[in-house]
Amino acid sequence: MTLALENVTGGYGNLPVIKNLSFEVPDGQIVGLIGLNGAGKSTTIKHIIGLLTPMQGAIKIDGQTLAEAPEAYRQAIAYVPETPVLYPELTLKEHLELTMMAYDLDAKTTWPRVNEMLEQFRLANKLDWFPANFSKGMKQKVMIVAAFMTNARLYIIDEPFTGLDPLAVHDLLDLVALKKQAGAAVLMSTHILATAQQYADQFVLLNNGQVRATGDLTSLQTQFNLADADLDAIYMAMTREA
Repeated sequence: MTLALENVTGGYGNLPVIKNLSFEVPDGQIVGLIGLNGAGKSTTIKHIIGLLTPMQGAIKIDGQTLAEAPEAYRQAIAYVPETPVLYPELTLKEHLELTMMAYDLDAKTTWPRVNEMLEQFRLANKLDWFPANFSKGMKQKVMIVAAFMTNARLYIIDEPFTGLDPLAVHDLLDLVALKKQAGAAVLMSTHILATAQQYADQFVLLNNGQVRATGDLTSLQTQFNLADADLDAIYMAMTREA
């Protein structure tokens, strides 16, 4: 089991936003993290990647918490945030080199894989560009290349389709599918429910900071007593509960 949350309560200061969260992201599966704005999706992700510390409970990757094995825990994660975070003084090439150093990747074997993705996302001729020259979609593509160049055990993708053109969305989903086939775990937070239903193996539905339901689509249909419902209908039923 790559990622496991065990009764995690957390938030900001003394204010809990997520309460008693328990769910898993298995190896070789895509898990969709679904919920209304304010349901706790981004707060959950911030706890998983270590930006926030749980007030209660434990978050484990391969059975170890961040406190127990900080370097191994961090190197196991690749993260694509909702809002791209780039250093204004570094070129695209320097961002990629920095990522290689952070993950202790061999440059000779990594660059061929990186160059393929740069061609795929139409960034190959922009290695010397600075972030100020990039559109929001291009910045998001840089974050995607930086994440997927790694050999992470867990890929966390937070609203990844924002600002991407349809071709780039298709390219990203292809990368996600390849990582899944290679045995990695993927946690994807998105409001694009049709895409989540098509690509995710399981779902975690958050409502008001708590897990409302988990499982595949058939399991969710049973839990909401909505036979043959799609993810959109289940989401709307959860919204009415809220």
